[in-house]
Amino acid sequence: MTDHERGHHGHNHGSHGDCCSHNTDHAPDDGRYDLVPDGYRGPVYTCPMHPQVRQTHAGSCPICGMGLEPESASLEDIGPNPELVDFTRRFWLGAVLTIPLLLLSMGPLVGLGALREGMGERTAMWIEFALGTPVVLWCGWPFLMRGWNSFRTRNLNMFSLIAMGVVAAYTFSVVAVLAPGIFPDGFRDAGGHVGVYFEAAAVIVTLVLLGQVMELRAREGTGKAIRALLDLAAKTATRIGSDGNEEDVALEDVAVGDHLRVRPGEKVPVDGLVVDGRSSVDESMITGEPVPVEKVAGDTLTGATINGTGSLVMEARRVGADTMLAQIVDMVAAAQRSRAPIQKYADKVAGWFVPAVIGVAVLAFIGWAIFGPSPALAYALVAAVSVLIIACPCALGLATPMSIMTATGRGAQAGVLIKNAEALERFEKIDTLIVDKTGTLTEGKPRLVAVLASSADSEDDVLRLAASLERGSEHPLAEAIVTGAQDRGLTLADANDFEAITGKGVKGTVDGRMVALGNAALLDDMGLAGGDLIDKANKRRDEGETVMFVALDGALAGIVSVADPVKETTPDALNALHQLGLRIIMATGDNARTAQAVAARLGIDEIRADVLPEDKARIIRELQEQGAKVAMAGDGVNDAPALAQADVGIAMGTGADVAIESAGITLVKGNLDWIVRARRLAQATMGNIRQNLFFALVYNAAGVPVAAGVLYPALGLLISPMFAAFAMSASSISVVLNALRLRTARL
Repeated sequence: MTDHERGHHGHNHGSHGDCCSHNTDHAPDDGRYDLVPDGYRGPVYTCPMHPQVRQTHAGSCPICGMGLEPESASLEDIGPNPELVDFTRRFWLGAVLTIPLLLLSMGPLVGLGALREGMGERTAMWIEFALGTPVVLWCGWPFLMRGWNSFRTRNLNMFSLIAMGVVAAYTFSVVAVLAPGIFPDGFRDAGGHVGVYFEAAAVIVTLVLLGQVMELRAREGTGKAIRALLDLAAKTATRIGSDGNEEDVALEDVAVGDHLRVRPGEKVPVDGLVVDGRSSVDESMITGEPVPVEKVAGDTLTGATINGTGSLVMEARRVGADTMLAQIVDMVAAAQRSRAPIQKYADKVAGWFVPAVIGVAVLAFIGWAIFGPSPALAYALVAAVSVLIIACPCALGLATPMSIMTATGRGAQAGVLIKNAEALERFEKIDTLIVDKTGTLTEGKPRLVAVLASSADSEDDVLRLAASLERGSEHPLAEAIVTGAQDRGLTLADANDFEAITGKGVKGTVDGRMVALGNAALLDDMGLAGGDLIDKANKRRDEGETVMFVALDGALAGIVSVADPVKETTPDALNALHQLGLRIIMATGDNARTAQAVAARLGIDEIRADVLPEDKARIIRELQEQGAKVAMAGDGVNDAPALAQADVGIAMGTGADVAIESAGITLVKGNLDWIVRARRLAQATMGNIRQNLFFALVYNAAGVPVAAGVLYPALGLLISPMFAAFAMSASSISVVLNALRLRTARL
């Protein structure tokens, strides 16, 4: 891939084009601009404002004129933004030529009138022509071409207005130099001269270029999160061969199943499991948590995290595009390209704004030509050009994309991954949060706390048979029972005819005996009465324990009780979520008494107990029908339907891939305080967008009539096209800088 073909690849930002303001009446069909052939595997470039525009090389959007962005980011393509390099070069040439042009044209106003008088008016005009022409025709060429394309495709945007203003001022001036005799008296001053506006055209181009250069430099900050993440990846890995020899290999040569050595201070090359060794690993670049995490055999490792003082041997489990780092980069890049629903309001304004501005410019010209002082037509031209330039809707188009790009990058640094801008906007409006108990409020690592027997079988017999049956299950409660039995030195047997009954329990045969383990619903299915064990079970549930009944050969034999400690971070996180305006509902498969005990201790607003996996989506629908805006936090495969049903699904990063795919927000760690971060990010982002839209709309609403000359009768004030260009650039930069404040938002 050549440098030209590479274009923006690796930069998750476009050009000034987010300042687009297209005419939605002429939107093309989606397939018309998708120029990517089937089977193509190279870089693809797309327009954030018009995702139907896709092509295999960098360039400009044929609809709005903005620079196209790569659909994916790659470490090898990190480098200077070629558009920034090009625009910087054009700006400096424009500045070098515009400064003497401005001094020459404004000489009488700055004490240099004698210079112009000495060379004569005609000579001065020819010099202005020589200085201004390269500024307009070379420095301003990108704007002129994009303006032309906007009219050709009937998609009017900011480049339409810039091109019209520059071309009007420059063309008028060229004709005034080459054929001054064709102008009527309405264009001539008291000395009979026809004024030229080369300096206005040149200053407009130079200031717009300056604004774009500053904007592009500022926009580079929105891609810093991705580039920083990409740069975190290790470049090589130390692979341990079958003969025990070690060799350094390129990261792309690492395969699943390889054993890798991670020395002290090195980056973990890929995602995997610790096979041997002990060390602490700095995971702050992934989780945002500064405290290193202890790692021993069996623990997971995430690529790009930094090993501490110990040496580790790991087995590669996820490599290449499957690693968490690669998935984070792709998710952030996709989110930065997405559009928030609030952008539709800006689009509606933009749909009629540019044609309206052109109409105002025409009216301003007519009004000044009829009612203006001498030379009336010259004043009319100045007013029309000023209206076109000051009204460029650059700030309006930048208001939303800049905030979204900055916010998604900031979220990635804090361990909050935003799937798209719509999820961020929706999460700000959420008033109800549904959370699971196990793994979200609690550690998700339950432990056995009690065994009670009510038959001829001893407690050890009841536990041994229950644990033997549960050994075939992957449920956290099953793991707690098995571990508890092993800690008591019990020898477990093999289970046959194992059957898992969703939401109720398990059945099977152990040592020739029929064993069943589950909740009260399972007892009801079997036609068994709980007897005095019900009271004992309820007392334990009141302490927040999860109780399961054990049946042997069709008779109730006892109970096993498991407790899952509440995470240390949960109480503070719940308080923060309440302060952020959320109602917390705990939906759990636990018995109501157990759930109520946990809820009372933590101050949870409402509980839904004895919930089966399929019930969660139904509960969300019921709440939505009551007018609630619902977010659901989950981490399991069975949570996917509920995550998809919720207004915003929140997947715990430690959960199943299908849950992450169904969610709009993914948390790198499964703690509630990460939800607090996501909520604060959503509120800060939407507040920032509203500020940007307000400033942009108020600026344009105030700037257009002033440029048209409404203040001239009362104050004698008529702004020049040069001032209009400066004001237009300043408004865009102010929006960019306001959006960049999100980089330091407190989460």
